[in-house]
Amino acid sequence: MTNSSQVNVETVSSATTLVAHNRSTAALAPTEKPAKFSRVDFKKWKQKIFFYLTTLSLQRFINENVPVMSDEAPAEERFLVTEAWTHSDFLCKNYILSGLQDDLYNVYINVKTSKELWDALEKKYKIEDVGMKKFIVAKFLDYKMIDSKTVVTQVQELQVIIYDLLAKGLIVNDAFQVAAIIEKLPPLWKDFKNYLKHKRKEMTIEDLMVKLRIKEDNKAAEKRATEYRGPRKDKKKDQANLAESKGEIDDLCAKCRGPKKDKKKDQANLAESKGEMDDLCAMLSECNLVGNPRE
Repeated sequence: MTNSSQVNVETVSSATTLVAHNRSTAALAPTEKPAKFSRVDFKKWKQKIFFYLTTLSLQRFINENVPVMSDEAPAEERFLVTEAWTHSDFLCKNYILSGLQDDLYNVYINVKTSKELWDALEKKYKIEDVGMKKFIVAKFLDYKMIDSKTVVTQVQELQVIIYDLLAKGLIVNDAFQVAAIIEKLPPLWKDFKNYLKHKRKEMTIEDLMVKLRIKEDNKAAEKRATEYRGPRKDKKKDQANLAESKGEIDDLCAKCRGPKKDKKKDQANLAESKGEMDDLCAMLSECNLVGNPRE
């Protein structure tokens, strides 16, 4: 009986050592480790770290206390079982601690078992998750699209917020998502918003995204065509400018020609000048006769 117990104990010890070695080797793979918890979105981090512990076959230690064996079991067996459990629990606790940021690591480093550590984290950050849920709801309600960014990009940002709401356990069905996205379209999309709101056929998120992409592509094409043609000309304005320019030209020509002549005045001046010429000729004739008596 004693020899058989010794053989079982040695088998258990060897198996425990081998499993522990395999677990420690598997833990070295960095791609399997989730990102460190930084007090934000505890629920998501908890799911990731739980899956990570499951791949290491250590997830049961977050719910187990130190095993209590019967006094009838041999002392060596009780010792080995307790040591094996303590070793695995130590690994589990430190995998969880390594998933915390340094400041949190220092807070929880002295916790004795994996179960105590897990319960402490849940008690602390489940309450904060309730506040985070209210924060995400407010973020969703306050989100407004603007004209300076593409609509498709903003819809994707809004969907990220909706996914966070879903992760918090809030029910946000497709019909609500479609209606919310349409209502949050930017001001320049007012006509298209009214068009979508009056459609009787229900749309899925995928259908809405297709329509928004097509509309946005068309807007971009129209903008490029307008930039290529240049701004449209205002015919009325051009005609007014032309008339104004013509008037300025006429005024300039009139100045060049000088003032208009009065024909009657010119004829009177001509007759008066002729009379003066006749008198002058008579005077010169008389002077010549006096100066040349021979002639």
